Amino acid sequence: MQTEKNKDKTLRQDTESCILADCSLCPRNCHVDRTAGKTGYCGMDQKVKIARAALHMWEEPCISGTRGSGAVFFTGCNLRCCFCQNREIAIGDSGLEITEERLAEIFLELQEKDAANINLVTGTHYIPQIIAALDCAKKHGLNIPVVYNCGGYENTETLKLLDGYVDIYLPDYKYAESELAVKFSHANDYPERAMEAVNEMVRQTGMPQFDAEGYMKRGTIVRHLILPGHTRNSKKVLKLLYKTFGKQIYISIMNQYTPVFEQKEYTELNRCVTRREYEKVLDYAFELGIENGFFQDGETARESFIPAFDYEGVRKMP
Repeated sequence: MQTEKNKDKTLRQDTESCILADCSLCPRNCHVDRTAGKTGYCGMDQKVKIARAALHMWEEPCISGTRGSGAVFFTGCNLRCCFCQNREIAIGDSGLEITEERLAEIFLELQEKDAANINLVTGTHYIPQIIAALDCAKKHGLNIPVVYNCGGYENTETLKLLDGYVDIYLPDYKYAESELAVKFSHANDYPERAMEAVNEMVRQTGMPQFDAEGYMKRGTIVRHLILPGHTRNSKKVLKLLYKTFGKQIYISIMNQYTPVFEQKEYTELNRCVTRREYEKVLDYAFELGIENGFFQDGETARESFIPAFDYEGVRKMP
């Protein structure tokens, strides 16, 4: 006779298989059967692959703090931007296959290391498996905030599956100009889909909340990475976000763009953002009246922001 626990597991597995058998988790809507080993735009089938699970010190101060964020870097990506600084995992060249049970253990191991939170980095294509792992981990004592760290190109119906699981959303808002979204990420509908996604994220998290140590407990932080030669796009992004959400979100303005390989077609991306470009965007943010935000001091573009995808924390210790 099947126990209630086994029934729940079977039901979850059936639901997960149903979603992945006709995958439309992200706006690419590939409709491929990932349970049959097929892959869509993200490059991944149903097997979970991660490249690193470790304390990460380079997120916003309220995410990393002094304890570090428990960052889990998933292999694959639904955007695969031409300038991606995590390219080796985005295109699937790095990552080890793990089970959902092992993923749950990894969450708990990061908590044992005193991580401020569990930081799910680019996990859109694994949302059903992540939910299963979080359910398992919470039954075994996981009690720190969960951060969903993504490129912003999300389906709102998929995000609704995360309601009650995610405490902090950390999306990018890369482009207000659809022509740039097409050129760099092959996603002409990025501005619309990202705005819909942030709306859903804010609906779920509400106003930002912080604990006594300054760590975020709930809320949404929207990141924008300035691209060299494209300050007009950055200004449009800031205006759109601030006029739409005001103090409901924090906005993180980043100048850390690092060219990690030579661009043949978009040669403007072969350099870092200049101090003048960054100051121009920051001045505009102050002009708009943005107060809830983060910015980076000085020349922060450097490859130290790009972690080593060496499988740290992925393999189970003997």
